[in-house]
This record gives sequence, structure tokens and C-alpha cells, in this order.
Amino acid sequence: MTAARTGTVTTRSAWHDVPRFQVRRFAAIAMAEAPELAEEILREIQREYPHLPVVLDDSGEPMALVGIRRAIEVFVQHLEHSEGRPTVPPGVFQDFGRGEGLNGRSLDSLQAIYRMGVRLAWRRFADIGQRVEIPPPAMYELVDAGYEYLDGLVDQSVRGYAEAAARQAGERLRLQRRLMELLLAEHHRGDPTEAFTERAARIGWPLPAKVAVGVLLRPAREAMAPAVGQGVLLDMEYEQPRMVVPEPDAAGRPELLHRALAGWSGAIGPPVPLADAAKSLRWAEAAVRLMERDLLPTGEVLHCTEHTEALVLLQPEELIDDLALRCLAPLAHCGPTHGRRLAETLLAWLETRGGAPEVAARLGVHPQTVRYRLRQIREMWGDGIDDPDRRFELELVLRAQRLRGRLGEVRRR
Repeated sequence: MTAARTGTVTTRSAWHDVPRFQVRRFAAIAMAEAPELAEEILREIQREYPHLPVVLDDSGEPMALVGIRRAIEVFVQHLEHSEGRPTVPPGVFQDFGRGEGLNGRSLDSLQAIYRMGVRLAWRRFADIGQRVEIPPPAMYELVDAGYEYLDGLVDQSVRGYAEAAARQAGERLRLQRRLMELLLAEHHRGDPTEAFTERAARIGWPLPAKVAVGVLLRPAREAMAPAVGQGVLLDMEYEQPRMVVPEPDAAGRPELLHRALAGWSGAIGPPVPLADAAKSLRWAEAAVRLMERDLLPTGEVLHCTEHTEALVLLQPEELIDDLALRCLAPLAHCGPTHGRRLAETLLAWLETRGGAPEVAARLGVHPQTVRYRLRQIREMWGDGIDDPDRRFELELVLRAQRLRGRLGEVRRR
């Protein structure tokens, strides 16, 4: 222990004022009793915490006992030489922290054990101090030094605990990624349930009956992973991160995801049985492609089940365009504006199945205007306009064009 400096005033260490022969006697006795003290501390720890595992070193001696004894010896050597702060023995106490992390315990119990050790050590040191007549102020200073030393032990353990936590997190991510790859595979050999169960058990993920798969668009290149909760599998390694949502319709799940994904864009596929997760992924990917083309809203995470019409009608572009070329051929000779108005009127008539007043109300025009347009439509399409299959095709094409903002266009190849 060294002198303490406060502002420009240096306070002399009471321990430093103890005659050297007394310090050497104190250190010699403490060093001789270190093995016994270490065993006493370990016995008390095992009595208070009987479930703590006993790990042996290569010689068969408990590692905890080795660490406690070494910590006592280093501290006593520091007291004898009074050179700077005591240096905590590396390795052992990091291993203690690492062991707590790997066994899923918190650091609270470990810190309580350390405090118990300091308390027992102080009781022994106080007895030795009386035997060699160390002045009380110096012994009080010894207490402060002991707790400062304790802080160093805790720091070592925290470092080991953090290393173990990081290693466990990395291993869990690796196992989680392997599980997601299996879940999202297009084809499985035989019944994949056993493989699902085995991999899910490794990360403590209860197998759900249904899942929904999401695909996300990063709000920024270095965006932090959204806090989707423990039950949701999330893989941020993809350019477009993926997630597997268990039991997506469970109470509270939609609200939790909505909060967690605020600021993100993307899509969540429909709920499907676990073995069909790849199907949900396909729909989510399709929705994201439409979002990237501004054909679906961006700035939020959409649910595919709420955009079924767009997903069904906008994906097979070539087929829809070919159908439009055939079904809307009569509009090819109209100007763009007139063709669009006729297409709007035709679609409104097909959707309402009503007369001129209903169609006019839908379009916000005069019924007489609608009657005029409907006469034109009947002249252009003839009796085919009354065929149910023809009407279905026309409505399908016109709805798809409306979703694309191209109502009435006829693009020749």
C-alpha cells in the first residue's frame, strides 16, 4: 500500500508507518497460514453453495482452492513489499467467471462468494495483526486494500464471464442458422420432424405447429438487429435478413413484432405448417420484390395475407401481359385517355354487376356518361362481354393493371 494523494496534499499510509520487522512477521505468519485459510474459505463456500461444481486441476486439486490460495499469497506479498496496487493473479479467476457463464448462472453468486472470502480472510488477518501488534489504523487500511483487491478479482471474473457469454452467443447463432437453413429448405428427405426436433433442442426452441417466415429490408447498412424476442429465429447474415416467427397468430405476437420492427421494411409470409416454411418464405420474397419495385407499400413490414390480391395478380407479369394483349385488344385503337376511361368504366361495371347509376356513383361521373361508355364497350367487345369466363378474364387483367397503375394500357410485343 502506498501514500494517498488528495489534491496537492499527500496522506501518508498508516501501513507504511508500521515497522518493517512487524510487517515481515505479519507476512510470514499470513503466508504460512495461507493454505489453511484457503481451505477454510473453500469449506465455507461449499457449505453456503453446495451445488457449485468442484473442478479439479491436472494434479487432482480443486481449482478453486488453488485460486483462493494464490490470491491470498499475492495479496500478502503485496503487503510485505508495499509496491503499488496488488496485481490479481490472471487465469484462475477468469476461469471462475467463464464457468459461471457456461453454466448459465449470473455473476451475483460469484461476487457473494468473493465477499465471503474477503470477510473470512480479514478475520484471519485481524487475528494475526493482534498477534504481532499491528496498530488499528494500519489494519483498517488493510480492510480497504482487501476490498480494492476484491474489485480486481471481480474484474477478472467479469472478463471471463463476458468471454463465455460471447462464445455461447456465437455458438447459439451458428446452431440457429443451421436450424433455419433446414426449416427453409425447399425439399426434405422423408419426414424432417426428427431433424427439426434435434436441432431445435440444441438451442432450446420449442417446435411450433405453424410458422410464418419474414424477409426484411435494412433501413441502413449497419442497422442493429431488431429486438424480435427469444422465440423468433432471426438471421442477420443475409443481405435481406430472414426470420422465422413461431405461432404467428398467438396472442400478443403481432403487436410484439410490430413494435420490434418499427423503422424496418419487409414482408412476413402466410402462416404454414412447420414443414412448409419454405412456402411462406417464397411469398415473403415475392412481396419484397414488389416493394422494391414500388408496387407494394414500403416503410413497414407487411403481412402477405393482407395483400393477397397484389401478390396473386402482380407476380406472373408475362402471363398477365399476354392475357391483357388478348382481352383488351379492342382498346388498342383508342387514345390513352379514352382507353383508360373505358377501362375504368368496364372494371367498375364488372365489380359492381350493377347498372349505370351504381357504376356512375363508383366513378363519380354522371349516369348518362356511363351509359354512353357502356354502349361503346358493348360495341367493341360484342356478345363476348356476356360470357362469364370472358368477364372473369377481363376483371383479372384490369385489376392487375390497376394495381400497377397502368389501367387500360395494351402493350404490343
